[in-house]
Amino acid sequence: MRRLLWWTLRALPGLKTGRQRLGSRGPHSSVPPAMERAVVRCVPAEPKLSVSFVLGDGSARHMQRDQAEPLGRALARIANNAGKGSAKAAKKSKKARAESGAPPPPLPTVCLFSPDGQALAEDVPNAEAWQDGTVLQIGETRYRVERNPPALTELLLPRSLLAGFPVCPKLRTEFGSPAHCLFRWYQEQKPEPTVAAAAAATGWVEAPEGTERVFTPSNAHIGLRLKLVCTPGNELRRYGLAREVESVGPVEAGPGACTFDARHLYTKKVAGPGLIRTVTYNILADIYAQTELSRTVLYPYCAPYSLELDYRQNLLKKELVGYSADIICLQEVDKSVFTDSLGPALDAFGLDGLFRLKEKQHEGLATFYRRDKFTLLSQHDIALNQALLEDPLQKELRDQLAPYPEVQEKVQQRSSVLQVSVLQSTSDPSRKVCVANTHLYWHPKGNSCICSL
Repeated sequence: MRRLLWWTLRALPGLKTGRQRLGSRGPHSSVPPAMERAVVRCVPAEPKLSVSFVLGDGSARHMQRDQAEPLGRALARIANNAGKGSAKAAKKSKKARAESGAPPPPLPTVCLFSPDGQALAEDVPNAEAWQDGTVLQIGETRYRVERNPPALTELLLPRSLLAGFPVCPKLRTEFGSPAHCLFRWYQEQKPEPTVAAAAAATGWVEAPEGTERVFTPSNAHIGLRLKLVCTPGNELRRYGLAREVESVGPVEAGPGACTFDARHLYTKKVAGPGLIRTVTYNILADIYAQTELSRTVLYPYCAPYSLELDYRQNLLKKELVGYSADIICLQEVDKSVFTDSLGPALDAFGLDGLFRLKEKQHEGLATFYRRDKFTLLSQHDIALNQALLEDPLQKELRDQLAPYPEVQEKVQQRSSVLQVSVLQSTSDPSRKVCVANTHLYWHPKGNSCICSL
């Protein structure tokens, strides 16, 4: 954790200065020195704030302090932490110091200055003191305080990468948005198979056209791993500390031409004004794809690898994205598939998603809508067995089922849910659309009833 913090805080350029006071080298200096960064995270709804910085010896420090605590106590703690490094170095010369009678090294002086160079009073609460542009001074090193800069809280790449299929990272930001992040993709560069290069470490080179959120590897990338460097940002063009992530495995060969490629020829562009393109699919939950029934009876024509979730997700993402749909309704969606795969992928192509888990199941329904065409007015998730018992509108159905107790019991045992989303047109607020998505029933020996409207 300390090593990661060190690298992230060092990601932005900064030089140490040898002056302790701000007077002659402060904001009014003709040549102000560059400073290190001290990142402060302070959220009003939380009781504590965090302060992160890197000391001159390269060690990272991350502190949690009460927001209402007086600044002086936080500065004293920072001084104590900064002094630990000096104390460890001093232990090596403890014997020599004892023989010479020299006192232990003093703790560094720690102060927090306002942007105009005035020292802040020690009784000021932390939440009020640690503001953007203030300057933290530890000994002779100065740090420019950055309060709540854009940050990445999660950055992951899919486990399976196929040539010709889009790679969409899963990322979460704080104080920023994925739409304003900067992306730089790299491809692995393996050393030449020579004796001299045998011991050389694998390097990275920038991937051509690798500056977008989504990267589609080509056949030239087969056998190579990918790396993504992401810098979080916000709409004010403020950027935080970059993070990087490497793929677990290399890019593998894709399946070649797919059946949906021909359909994509008709859906290259998003439907025009006044038109809505909808797509609905039962994508087969992984829990059902890995059963003996699926392998031997339902899908005996599928090779085992083609039923694996990682492989299927690549095909699903490419197919769904290629339809340029305005509304997508999916059934049998694993929760992890929604959060880790389809959600991030479709978000990168301009669609927001909603998920509803079925009652007592590991899969459910997902509805996506194009956010530049629609805004979400309301959503309603309805458990159908509960609605049958309690909803006055279902009285007629209850009366019809009453003479058949066995059928009524079977209906009550169903875990089906109804996902209802009410959307409003962004171009004409008077136009609204109600999207209903459900998976009513399926059995290997019965008919499948899937309804998405």
